[in-house]
Amino acid sequence: MKKVLFVTSEAVPFIKTGGLADVAGSLPKCFNKEEFDVRVILPKYLCISEEWRNKMNYVTHFYMDLSWRSQYVGVLEMQYDGVQFYFIDNEYYFSGPKPYGNIYQDIEKFAFFSKAALSALPLIGFQPDIVHCHD
Repeated sequence: MKKVLFVTSEAVPFIKTGGLADVAGSLPKCFNKEEFDVRVILPKYLCISEEWRNKMNYVTHFYMDLSWRSQYVGVLEMQYDGVQFYFIDNEYYFSGPKPYGNIYQDIEKFAFFSKAALSALPLIGFQPDIVHCHD
């Protein structure tokens, strides 16, 4: 069975600003589940509806170095439409009123997210054959 990880900044129904969310939220459920284990990981933005945040289950947390700081990384999960979703939690980066803002802050935010997503894989017991990165 091939293991595929979608790493994305947004996915329907959780957070959407454009077409990326439609693709990242819809495509994973179209894979043949007998041949592919497809999972999605995205930031746990504070602006995600409370309805969805209340359905997320805590998995683990750890601390990760990013530049000169040690940053908290929380990992939450939930199943939706037959797909396993993981959410990277960090209030410093993901507490704004919208997913994107100032480009200079977003560069660090998504550098954090990218490193955290890869660093979380051993802790969630998932070793993908393919990492499909979006934006």
